[in-house]
Amino acid sequence: MTNLPPAATGPETYTHHGEYKVVDGKLVVVDLRIQDGLVAAANVNGDFFLEPDEALGDLNAALTGLPADATHGTIADAVVHGLRPEASMIGFDAAAVATAARRALGHASTWADHEWEILPPQDLPIATNVALDEILTRQVAAGERKPTLRLWDWSERAVVIGSFQSLRNEVDAEAAAEHGVTVMRRISGGGAMFMESGNCITYSLYAPTSLVDGLSFADSYPFLDAWVMEALAAVGIRAHYKPLNDIATEQGKIGGAAQKRLANGGLLHHVTMSYDIDADKMMQVLRIGREKISDKGIASARKRVDPLKRQAGRSRDEIFETMMQVFETRYGARRAHLDEETLARAEALAAEKFLAREWINRVP
Repeated sequence: MTNLPPAATGPETYTHHGEYKVVDGKLVVVDLRIQDGLVAAANVNGDFFLEPDEALGDLNAALTGLPADATHGTIADAVVHGLRPEASMIGFDAAAVATAARRALGHASTWADHEWEILPPQDLPIATNVALDEILTRQVAAGERKPTLRLWDWSERAVVIGSFQSLRNEVDAEAAAEHGVTVMRRISGGGAMFMESGNCITYSLYAPTSLVDGLSFADSYPFLDAWVMEALAAVGIRAHYKPLNDIATEQGKIGGAAQKRLANGGLLHHVTMSYDIDADKMMQVLRIGREKISDKGIASARKRVDPLKRQAGRSRDEIFETMMQVFETRYGARRAHLDEETLARAEALAAEKFLAREWINRVP
């Protein structure tokens, strides 16, 4: 006869459930019972590793008694200080526990908590594309639009620099004028993007900041782009993140990400990946100095650009379509169309702000 453990008596009733899958790590689950605005009972569980066994009780005790509106930092600090000194967390950390707890309490969200839309590529001026990033982010934050993935398209030749980059240090004005390059500044940080028609693949994600609640910028990049890694794999490209914000393959860098979190609760995350770039022209227009590539272990900036066209052997439209299909399947997204009112607002903002010399030259 098999000896079974005695049946549990008086099982705890948990009313709040949250889960978080650590990027390249383990699943952390937090079940909570809330009473009078405080955590009355907690049960941390998952497929992680934790030593010694008794440390699991430390985790539960650390959460118990916390306010139901505790910040991510408060929860993570409670976990850190509540664990016995010899404890070892493997495949997860205090921040992961805090994220799962915040999700249980309704302060942090998951991809599945939102209805997603996709705006397919639409040929628009670069200034309008940049303005749309601000408009759509604010709309999502205000609840006027569902969280959205938008794929860019354009016909002009342009350089889009980061919000904090020096214009004169990044762009050769004479070369830009010679090649008919429109120079634009976006609202997110990061580096310059050389964007000829058809030479790269750019997309933007607009979401509530609750999706990245408690995640650092460094952790949020691979989290937000896990779906595009799947899409790249579907076209034969094995890509990975190279901290902080580079997307690379074994053959070199193929793209980079940038992000902006607005005070009103909106998240803008966008990525540009090289498709069939003219590296010579890019080098003439952009002032990519030795310091920029000094930590890349390469001799020239040209080698930093490794086009998707050669690695995937697919047309740009085919890659766009694969990206949309993967996003649809993974997150239940539906394709939509950019409404005329939003487009008109973006065109007005482009004229008022993004085409203004004051904005473009705000960091000389």
